[in-house]
Amino acid sequence: GQILEEGITEAGSMSSFVAAGTSYSSHGVPMIPFFIYYSMFGFQRIGDLIWAACDMRARGFMFGGTAGRTTLNGEGLQHQDGHSHLFAMAYPTVRAYDPAFVYEVAVIMLEGMDRMFAKGEDWIYYVTVYNENYEMPSMPDGCEEGILKGMYKLRDVAAKKSASAMPHVNLFGSGAILREVLRAADILAESWGVNSTVWSVTSWKELRREAQEARRWNMLHPEDSPRTSYLEDALADSEGVFVAASDHVRAVPEQLDPWIPGGLFVLGTDGFGRSETRGPLRRHFEVDAECIVVGTLSQLAKQGAIGADRVAEAIVSLGIDPDKVDAASA
Repeated sequence: GQILEEGITEAGSMSSFVAAGTSYSSHGVPMIPFFIYYSMFGFQRIGDLIWAACDMRARGFMFGGTAGRTTLNGEGLQHQDGHSHLFAMAYPTVRAYDPAFVYEVAVIMLEGMDRMFAKGEDWIYYVTVYNENYEMPSMPDGCEEGILKGMYKLRDVAAKKSASAMPHVNLFGSGAILREVLRAADILAESWGVNSTVWSVTSWKELRREAQEARRWNMLHPEDSPRTSYLEDALADSEGVFVAASDHVRAVPEQLDPWIPGGLFVLGTDGFGRSETRGPLRRHFEVDAECIVVGTLSQLAKQGAIGADRVAEAIVSLGIDPDKVDAASA
């Protein structure tokens, strides 16, 4: 293989990607391009070239590195990406993934290699990866399909008290913020008596793509038995409220709202980035574990499962300023 170090030249690098990604048709020589870059400077800076790559049926992997509005700490609004997955939604041949763990990346890459270069399908795989160091767990049994479809059940977290009397919630997380979701599940169980199911969402777009395909088919075949999507089947037996958090703007997870029982409450990183460390950044954007806990309890109170006083108690005990500036307009 070859490594092209082109410096801070996204347009030139993407042009090289297109040349390699279309060589299977223009030269009869299949190549496997990997374009690795700051995720902020892909769809936002060279979106037209990526659209042209899709139009030319280019194939390859785009890795949006140093992803996440709060995970790339210290580099401020110019570099901190929280919206590339929103852009990716509009590109028909882009399959966009936001994995949290290395085994998820491995499964996605193997599938991409098979679909693009063994089966000859025209796709570009966009994968966001982060620069935060954390422990990588072993891959759970039987999660491969869920990783590729966009979501799988990662863990059930039971409250210390009698589980039958406790409320239940479903927590969705992607990328580096999945770890904040896991920490929130522990706080909910230990301090607030709330049971939870944690779901690792690897692709908001793939979940929506299949759900939308099923909805369209049902519209056009009114006399046939309706189809259901992977997302609907996965949540068929789920109960309680549904809360999502990611290192991207709220509009990314909100795409799933039509297919979530009772709707989806979303926390995200709307607004400009800041030159800070991860802890204060995640509190500023309200995607840290403590804010996820408060968001979850607020939805339980809305359903009448707990009293509003419990939410107010959590806001105080978790040290959250209810009158802080809204990051979306700061």
